[in-house]
Order: sequence, then C-alpha cells, then structure tokens
Amino acid sequence: MPELRVPGATLYYERRGCGPVLLMIPGGGGDAASFDLVGADLADRFTVVAVDPRGKSRSAAGERGRDQRVEVHADDMHRLLAEVSPTEPAFVFGSSSGAIIALDLLARHPERLRLVVAHEPPVLGLLPDADRWRAAFAGVVEAFGRDGLEAAMAALGAAAGQEGTDEPDDERDGAAPADTERFRRMRENMPQFLERELRQFSGHMPDVDALAAHSGRLVPACGRASRGLLLARPAAVLAERFAAPLVEFPGGHVGLSTHPVRFAEVLRRTLAGAMAQDTV
Repeated sequence: MPELRVPGATLYYERRGCGPVLLMIPGGGGDAASFDLVGADLADRFTVVAVDPRGKSRSAAGERGRDQRVEVHADDMHRLLAEVSPTEPAFVFGSSSGAIIALDLLARHPERLRLVVAHEPPVLGLLPDADRWRAAFAGVVEAFGRDGLEAAMAALGAAAGQEGTDEPDDERDGAAPADTERFRRMRENMPQFLERELRQFSGHMPDVDALAAHSGRLVPACGRASRGLLLARPAAVLAERFAAPLVEFPGGHVGLSTHPVRFAEVLRRTLAGAMAQDTV
C-alpha cells in the first residue's frame, strides 16, 4: 500500500476506485479500515483515499506518546491531497476528530477543496457550556490513567449521552463482521487518542471567520440517532451560524460502521449535489 513521507511521520493510506478524489479522515482510534464498506460503495464514482492519521496504526512510527496538534494533521492532509489530487480540488469527509482536521483544512486551504462533509466534529469551543464539557473530557483522560480503557470509555459514553434509535427497528444494514486485526489496531490506538488527542483536538477552535468565507463548501452533519447530543451539537451550531442545512446520516456517532449502506447513500447524494452545482 502507498505511503507518504511528511515532516516527522510517514502516512499510510489506501486508494481505490476512479473519479474525483474523496479523502476520508477517521476519528478516535480509527484508521483507514473505518471506511472499508462505505469506501467500497463509493469507489464506482470516486477515487476514495482513506488514511491512517499520524500516530495511529500503520502511521504510528515516531508519533506514539506525543501530543497531537490539529494544525499538523491538517498539514498532513494538505500534503496528501497534493500527492493524490495535484491538479484538482478534492472532496473531504471527516468524522469526529477527523472532522476537526477537515474543518481546519478548509479554513486554511480552501482552494484545494470542493466540499467538506464534517460529521460530528466535537469542537467544544462552539458550545455555550464549553467549560463543562472540557472538564468532562479531562475526567475521561483521568479515568483512563487511573482505571484503564474500559473506565475511560464509560466516562466518555456518559458525557456523550444515550443515543436514540435511528428508525423504529434501528436496522443495522450490512455492518461489517468482526475484524480481529482492525479491532486490535483500534484498541492499540486508544491510549494515543485518549491521552494525546481528546483534549487537544476538542479544545481546538477553528478559524470561524475563514470557514464563514467558504461556508458554501462546508456541509455540517450529524447522526439521526445522536442529534441534540453533545457530539452532534457543534455541527448544529455551524449549520445555524452559516444558515446551512444540517445533513443527517443514519445511525449515531459511528453510523458509518453500524449503517454503512445507508451512510454511503447519504454521502453519495451529498457529494452529487455539490457536483451538480459545479456544472450550473
């Protein structure tokens, strides 16, 4: 699989399909495999590029144990776009902390992007009760250091809130079977995420004025099952501030894993709408 050397790291990424580039940035402990099913569905229309961010999985060398900065990750993605789409602006989809990277990328390099879909970026600074949630996330990190991963995830789940159901039967369409290797990597990534990214990324405030100047290229998004909950609220704030629709995807915060078929359908429609506007 291809790799790209960037300052201080080597990024692993995967590429499939043909057509305009769609860069997909995972969040949390995820890596390129987070997009296996959704990416496969979209590869008939797009060149889907999925990446292991620095410090994660196959891009971990030299970065484990270092505090991470959103600006550095966004610079990584800018360099990756120069490699995979050197002459044409690209589409970007980011989820969770990956969506925070995508927002920073749009704020600083709008000329390289056709559209950014930001799915539930936990930008706490956009919320009126931000201090409460910063304290809650600090508590998650403390729980990890004191009692381990399970305690930290329980604390994070308590802060995020109980998701509702997506539909009456909450059907999980085509969810991937257990992948031992993928989940091993995700579990190994979690200490890095909890200790070196959770507070650092959620505390990052994007340049809202720069985003406003290019808000026509931004699609704030959330899961139907998590609308109104903590992790979905910053996207709703962005949608209201920019008078843009808040696009709803199936499932909750990890809907791309639990509802990949319908998730890909919504993403396809969203990107197609932007492509249709480009031709007008």
